[in-house]
Amino acid sequence: MPKTVLITGASRGIGRAIAVAFAGAGCRLVITCSNSRKELLSLKQELETQLHVDVLTSIGDVSSYSYMQQLFSEITERFGGVDVLVNNAGISHIGLLSDMSIEEWNRIVNTNLTSVFSSCKLAIPYMVHRKAGKIINISSVWGITGASCEVAYSACKGGVNAFTRALAKELAPSNIQVNAIACGVIDTQMNACFSEEERTALAEEIPAGRFGLPEEVAALALQLATGNDYLTGQIITLDGGWL
Repeated sequence: MPKTVLITGASRGIGRAIAVAFAGAGCRLVITCSNSRKELLSLKQELETQLHVDVLTSIGDVSSYSYMQQLFSEITERFGGVDVLVNNAGISHIGLLSDMSIEEWNRIVNTNLTSVFSSCKLAIPYMVHRKAGKIINISSVWGITGASCEVAYSACKGGVNAFTRALAKELAPSNIQVNAIACGVIDTQMNACFSEEERTALAEEIPAGRFGLPEEVAALALQLATGNDYLTGQIITLDGGWL
């Protein structure tokens, strides 16, 4: 039987690339996004037509626990459960902490961190029952080193990293592996805020001399989902040697 893979935030960028990679491996997919309905449905059609895989789409706010409960109810009804969970959905916020409102803080924490709690909590019972499962959290190097003017984002990703290490220990006896990919600068729409001059300067700081590609993140996620069952609790940095 093909594995069922849930990928949050899959309409574009890293999430989309991960969906394509897992579909190419013959997996059944559950892909979500919050607003980009057209892009998500286009991806579903592409994967079903070209790669002949079963794809369930869902539009909703991953920061809402009630939405996540509804999503997992649909997954259970259609596929039984999730074999591989990829927590990719996330938003950024650039600005001084002193200028940040509590509403903005809560929004980024709920989207980037609480959603990881919700999806893991709801996915784990099926995985424990089967004594098998993979959880992959898409994180950031800022969760390791912190970034000026991205305090909330850094705090969330630092939380994701600690969450990953702790949950991996909790689930290891059930043969469930939990790892995170700490991305450096990946060439996605999230980084479209940079001017061409800023992009060039940033690329020059990276020993690899370029931004990473979403497909490179996807390849690593697929490797984590299909590879070594003894590899767990790791924060794997993918940044071209930057930090």
